[in-house]
Amino acid sequence: MTHRILILGGTTEARQLAGKLARRADFSITLSLAGRTESPVAQGVPVRVGGFGGAAGLAAYLRHEKVDLLIDATHPYAARISANAAEAATKSGVPILALRRPGWEPVVGDRWMMVDSVAEAASALGPAPRRVFLAIGRQEAGAFEAAPQHRYLIRSVDPVEPKLAVPDAHYLLARGPFPEAEERVLLQQHGIDAIVSKNSGGEATYGKIAAARALGIEVVMIRRPPLPDVSSAETGDALAAKVDHLFAPVAERGV
Repeated sequence: MTHRILILGGTTEARQLAGKLARRADFSITLSLAGRTESPVAQGVPVRVGGFGGAAGLAAYLRHEKVDLLIDATHPYAARISANAAEAATKSGVPILALRRPGWEPVVGDRWMMVDSVAEAASALGPAPRRVFLAIGRQEAGAFEAAPQHRYLIRSVDPVEPKLAVPDAHYLLARGPFPEAEERVLLQQHGIDAIVSKNSGGEATYGKIAAARALGIEVVMIRRPPLPDVSSAETGDALAAKVDHLFAPVAERGV
């Protein structure tokens, strides 16, 4: 019997999880990408690109494709997608599991200012001109047009279009991981005195946080949005084990 699994992805863990689950001959894996990244890395399994039309559309897809399991492995800040996933699972009766990557925690030497939104982060930078590293991707960079007095270094995987309507902005196209040593050089080269970051968690983008600590740079940290309370695991391996248990042969369950 083949078990059909839909993974809502866009993260490194989603790609790795898909590859791990695809090794089982009785699993048929489809990885769904929102399509916001222009040149995503190769995923290694069949990929569906684009939205579903909200929770109702996703529920209809789950029923039509006879999906046996929905996995939410989206970014920790993809709150709308996660909410739609949980609602669609309920509507369709399809089980759902989620990957919930732990957030970073401040340690001795960190200078974090916690805020609840990107708009609040722009305001928190203050009225005096600063040299700011925006490490939040391109989607919400426009919020910083409200603070045009600062000089911005903006890093994203895809170009920021249109460019920000601010007098001084430098754009850097790059895809992680970003080691601490390289981040330290980048921050020093640009004279950065403040970083705006989301609390993404994981190791791939933690380098800037460690570099900021070493250099005494303030980090304006945007808190994570609330996410639905569904069965979850913190790592891809742990989630894969849950999937294996869910679809273990009857004999392995001791039945």
